Amino acid sequence: MGDLINLFINSVFIGNILLAYFLGMCSFIAVSKNIETATGLGFAVIFVLTVTSPVNWIIY
Repeated sequence: MGDLINLFINSVFIGNILLAYFLGMCSFIAVSKNIETATGLGFAVIFVLTVTSPVNWIIY
């Protein structure tokens, strides 16, 4: 039973390519018309990746 739950979580949240593409395209389409908002989103993405990469490295 534990293997099935692990497989479900991996399929839905970790290995879901469609969800990753949707999340990436949604923010791109929303702010690509205005340079100020696109720049703000770019800095936000850089900040989030900078913070989450070391945290994920420590956890895994």
